[in-house]
Amino acid sequence: MPEILRVQNLKKSYNGETVLNIPELNIEAGKSFGLVGNNGAGKTTLYRCLLDLIQPDGGEVLINNIPVATDESWKNFTGSFIDEGFLIDYLTPDEYFTFIAKLHNIDASLLSAFLDGYEDFFKGEVRGRKKYIRDLSKGNQKKVGIVGALIGNPQVLILDEPFANLDPSTQYQLRDQLKKLDAETDITMLISSHDLGHVTEFCQRIVILDHGEIVKDIETNSQTLSELEEFFVKKVRVE
Repeated sequence: MPEILRVQNLKKSYNGETVLNIPELNIEAGKSFGLVGNNGAGKTTLYRCLLDLIQPDGGEVLINNIPVATDESWKNFTGSFIDEGFLIDYLTPDEYFTFIAKLHNIDASLLSAFLDGYEDFFKGEVRGRKKYIRDLSKGNQKKVGIVGALIGNPQVLILDEPFANLDPSTQYQLRDQLKKLDAETDITMLISSHDLGHVTEFCQRIVILDHGEIVKDIETNSQTLSELEEFFVKKVRVE
């Protein structure tokens, strides 16, 4: 498969401390990619560099051979949700979804049909309630952000900690939605998570980031979860 995302010599420092140092990372099109690591490992910093939200000190990110720092056309086929800062919190969820749909030239009937597929995920707590996004729980804000990122059928989907703040039942619903998306489309998903079980269930490749550097790059198999758990258990003992 051709690669859809390429990172070259990516570096980022804050106050003289290197938080990201990735000489090379290539992600194949249509492949689900998991990123794991402890707090402070650099996962969110990497994703913010991928999305051109922060400027690296050096290196380059290309999505579908488009340099993200100098050409915005990659945004037309990339969906993402990092945190609540991506939302327009003075809108209701319905208003927000309509706004996103208009950006993708999706009409109201197509949007409605799309959102109907997520009614179980929303659990009746998101749509049609005349409630501003800022007044929703953290979990429901995350649902709005994730589903909003999927509007427009993106080729690339980047989600940072999508399972955080969701109750256990909703975590499993989201996992199943992502597995279905992975199985039925050619989407390339990049998922960071502290939940090793969820990422190993549907990510075909998992990278461990530690102090801003890639320390393991694993093609997922039946032993991957045990391998990841062993890595983090050993890390606790060393530290």
